[in-house]
Amino acid sequence: MTLQTVLIHQAFVSRNEPGGTRHYELGRRLVAQGQRFTVVASDISYQTGKRLVKNPRLVTETCIDGIRLLRAYTYPGFHKSYFSRIVSFLSFMATAILAGASAGTPDVVMGTTPPIFQAISAWMLARLHGCPFLLEVRDLWPEFAVDIGLLKSPALIWLARRIESFLYDHADHLLVNSPAYRDYLIKRNIAPEKVSFISNGVDCDMFDPGDRGDSIRLRYNLDDKFVVTYAGALGMANDIDTLVRAAEYLAPRTGIHILIAGDGKERKRLEDLARQLGLVNLTFTGPFPKDEISRVLAASNAGIALLKNIPMFTTTYPNKVFDYMAAGRPTVLAIDGVIREVIETAGAGVFVPPGNPRMLADAIIDMADHPTETNAMGLNARAYVVRHFNREKHAQEFADLLSGVALNA
Repeated sequence: MTLQTVLIHQAFVSRNEPGGTRHYELGRRLVAQGQRFTVVASDISYQTGKRLVKNPRLVTETCIDGIRLLRAYTYPGFHKSYFSRIVSFLSFMATAILAGASAGTPDVVMGTTPPIFQAISAWMLARLHGCPFLLEVRDLWPEFAVDIGLLKSPALIWLARRIESFLYDHADHLLVNSPAYRDYLIKRNIAPEKVSFISNGVDCDMFDPGDRGDSIRLRYNLDDKFVVTYAGALGMANDIDTLVRAAEYLAPRTGIHILIAGDGKERKRLEDLARQLGLVNLTFTGPFPKDEISRVLAASNAGIALLKNIPMFTTTYPNKVFDYMAAGRPTVLAIDGVIREVIETAGAGVFVPPGNPRMLADAIIDMADHPTETNAMGLNARAYVVRHFNREKHAQEFADLLSGVALNA
């Protein structure tokens, strides 16, 4: 049975753009099975804030590896202020409905959150077409925003939670990418059979653990240094300040270097902080497309994953950790919770308490001083992620889920 799925996803990216590629990787595999997969996305990069089309129109249509991509005009305000960010989300919410209405008649409309506004567009489009609405929960919004202090107004918190509850209640089915999210939803009195779990993961074929990343080492004058890389967003939640402060402690160890490969609202402030501290052992590279990040990780001896020390972040499965594992590199993990369980079960890295730059620096030094053990953790990481978090397996689970949602509507 051939199905047409329409996904509303403001921050959708393919392999030639920086950011998470979960939906691209799942979508292209659906297309390879003969299914039709249409994505309505923003024409502004979520990570860099730059426009992605040369001559912006209300809707710009392209095709990427068989995926029909409709880029809807969006106000360019991601990195200007919190207010302009909300305006940007709202502008996409409106234009996404218009773009989705031109996509033909779908069998399933899928929304994904955060940001939560685009999920409203998906619900409205599903009702317009009289088809099932599948809601994917990638982060627990607004709980994360409240915990990190991004959302403070009692009125806005009340409104956000009302929208969250409305979407959970009106979705025909819910999809989550972390087992802890499923537990959260069930505690919200959502029937267990209404919630499916397809983990975050990685396209393992994109990474060669044997590659040493010589071109990246040459570009950034890394020579034979022990390189530790953070690859991801530079936002309020990511706690990159702790990594910059750890670089202070690492300064006497001239054989250790940190790469920060990413972009986001906090980048300029963080670069200014590193300059004020006189750090020469830390390089902000800017973002890399997903099909190039493998070379950055190949040049690395280990990866770093960290988030602010708030309770809700213990529920996350960060994409970057699975990338590090697929590259055959161990993780220095400053995130507690379910992802810590993965790393410790696999023997694929070390955990340090979130928000502690001294302990983060000590963990990096310990890895640098024990290369045999560090390399062994990298081998463990690759073997474990291939067995348990491979995108090929997830793609089949996704195809089966879409079929089930369409048939049971």
